[in-house]
Amino acid sequence: MALKATIYKAAVNIADLDRQYFSDVQLTLARHPSETAERMMLRLLAWVLNAGDKLQFTKGLSSEDEPELWEHHDYGRVRLWIELGLPEERRLKKASSQADHVILYAYSERAAQVWWQQNRDKLAALGGLDIWYLDDEQLFRLSAFADRNMTLQFTLQEGVIWLSDGERHAEFQLTHWQAAK
Repeated sequence: MALKATIYKAAVNIADLDRQYFSDVQLTLARHPSETAERMMLRLLAWVLNAGDKLQFTKGLSSEDEPELWEHHDYGRVRLWIELGLPEERRLKKASSQADHVILYAYSERAAQVWWQQNRDKLAALGGLDIWYLDDEQLFRLSAFADRNMTLQFTLQEGVIWLSDGERHAEFQLTHWQAAK
């Protein structure tokens, strides 16, 4: 018998001062049995950083043909494709051919540094690809906010992310490894 996903509920308040985007949303995250709390919270952070009316979670780990998050144009083409982790170059090439903009959120410090050194030059050719990196210490602090029922406040300004659940507070800053052209 296959294990089922664990459901997490998040009441999220976003104040993105850089984009002038403000929203209160109720999100449901399905945490795959093989997914860590760190990865799930990075998925939530990726949603927050790119929040919009059409941004959607996908089947994620359960589907090889879909990213973690995506947003479609009204006419069907993928506008934004969001990946997590350290995917193979061919997956990012495929994503770049199917979407206007691809964002990768890399993590896992030791492996990410090696992956970046091995793939940097090849990925530079993918013009619509942004790559962001979150180090292990910050990812650990982010995962501390994971709870089956979360109420979170995210404030974003000038590349700094402030997160609060009313009792705990944390500050994060991702490293931009590659900018889309």
